[in-house]
Amino acid sequence: MRPYPSASRRLTVILTAGLALTGFAALAGADIAWEPQEAPLTTPWTAEVGPDNALPEYPRPQLVRQRWQNLNGTWEYAGGAEPPGTPAERILVPYPPESALSGIQRHDDHMLYRRTFTVPAEWSGQRVLLHFGAVDQRAEVRVNGTSVAIHEGGYTSFSADVTDALVPGGQQELVVVAQDRNDAAPYPVGKQRNKPGGILYTGASGIWQTVWMEPVPEVHIGKLDVTPDVATGTFAVRARTGNSDAQAEVVVGEPGGQEVARQSGAAGGELRVAVPNARLWSPSDPFLYDLRVRLLGTGGQVLDEVTSYAGMRSVGLVNDEQGRPRIALNGRILFQHGPLDQGYWPDGIYTAPTDEALRFDIEAAQRLGFNMIRKHVKVEPARWYYWADRLGMLVWQDMPSLPIDLADPPGSNPPPSEEAEAHFRTELAEMIDQLRSTTSIVAWVPFNEGWGEFDTAAVAEQVAQADPTRLVDASSGVNCCYSLPDSGAGHIYDDHTYVGPGKPAVVAPRASVDGEYGGLGLVEQGHLWPGPPQAYEMTESREHLTRRYSEVSTALADVVRASGLSAAVYTQTTDVENEVNGFFTYDRRVLKPDLAIVRDRNLEVIDAGTP
Repeated sequence: MRPYPSASRRLTVILTAGLALTGFAALAGADIAWEPQEAPLTTPWTAEVGPDNALPEYPRPQLVRQRWQNLNGTWEYAGGAEPPGTPAERILVPYPPESALSGIQRHDDHMLYRRTFTVPAEWSGQRVLLHFGAVDQRAEVRVNGTSVAIHEGGYTSFSADVTDALVPGGQQELVVVAQDRNDAAPYPVGKQRNKPGGILYTGASGIWQTVWMEPVPEVHIGKLDVTPDVATGTFAVRARTGNSDAQAEVVVGEPGGQEVARQSGAAGGELRVAVPNARLWSPSDPFLYDLRVRLLGTGGQVLDEVTSYAGMRSVGLVNDEQGRPRIALNGRILFQHGPLDQGYWPDGIYTAPTDEALRFDIEAAQRLGFNMIRKHVKVEPARWYYWADRLGMLVWQDMPSLPIDLADPPGSNPPPSEEAEAHFRTELAEMIDQLRSTTSIVAWVPFNEGWGEFDTAAVAEQVAQADPTRLVDASSGVNCCYSLPDSGAGHIYDDHTYVGPGKPAVVAPRASVDGEYGGLGLVEQGHLWPGPPQAYEMTESREHLTRRYSEVSTALADVVRASGLSAAVYTQTTDVENEVNGFFTYDRRVLKPDLAIVRDRNLEVIDAGTP
């Protein structure tokens, strides 16, 4: 997104010691007071959040074990400009310190989190893995004073085997030391800024996704890679186990349990499971197969077992009747139309207040008639992608951008440092690897409008080699802003024109898309973030907004018919802080334009681009 032209409640919760196998573990041995702060805006889910209801859902739907323990809830906390000392505050994990839901509502460059936990007696004899969905930007994890993990990068998950750091007895101490300087540090940050305003927003530091642990056997499945192959009707499944002589067994079933295919082979190798008469996944039929994967020892004993799911689908380019390259799903041209979705919340900043809220934005886009979402310079928790898979929403996944100063004119920003480039490449590879089994993701977008752009063709090639099964949109908005000259890399030429629509030509071998257009704004009093509201074009009323959206959509449909565009992304799902160009207000309480009219226009655009 290019810069614009110039122009609750208070509650104290007392949490007492307690532990549930699949629920929340409290700080043991002490009564802990937690108090949320007053958010500038609340969402319909704000009041549901508390220490006993801080994202309690299983956090990793594509690799599920029955035994696990959620460590979200109240932690001790200390933070400041320098490394802090003894924790004296209470924070609600996993909401970032900047959020009202955390109970802190400020940015700290340095953060220290502490809690205690108990390992259930039933886990005896197992290895204990500790998992973090995301911690921004650098984190060291200590268990009983032993450093068990150091991780850099705020958007990818990491884990540690903490078994050898555990001590006899009930109580174990867990400490996380984090550092996050937002755009002052050489890490990908997306839209996070120390000085938010306009199209840049409040940062989200420290722990901002679920913390949890699980018991696993000595030989276990660490990750599942599942790749569909529509041409052969097979799933390629790899169960990552490290060095092991175990056998892997993969069972593919219909939802509800009926087995349709089975294959076994050496663990760690690729198993190809043929699915007879495979039912294809699409937005109109988001069918997902159930998977069960077991590790078997030399005597056939079950060493480990997990469940997962996957959809059978393909994405690529085909030529239309005029010989123009077009994006196709499952071998057929399908126009992909959706909103820019930034995943910000007025109460949780980067962290949705509840799982229902996380699902709401996807379902809202579907109700508006869209079949695609561009997830803009942010990586979401695994459950967001689960809902996209389950609901049938195509996803274009951006890589979070390196920081640049958008106050400088285009061409004046220096290239990223070698350190920043190295962090970007590492986290890009980790993001792709983490999300590679996600059915709904059909395109990777490494750069946006030149923000921190470097070596575009080489980075696009890195993405293509890491995942040759999806499309690469090397530089979204290559025609504008801070973008480097078009490298010709990737599968897609991506135009950003506000208000638009853009009219890029389709030039083989790449498809062309309107990667951003729109940005029609409307101020809804009582639903505004503090600061001056901004949009690319302001409207005066809901009726005016609906009329202008219809006009822009009609023009877009004409462009699609004439030029053969493959996709279009409208800015945006919701208002975000001072931006007021969302279909919904930032608090998700008001849908601004007329739903029926917007839906009809969006479906007309999809029809115009789908033979």
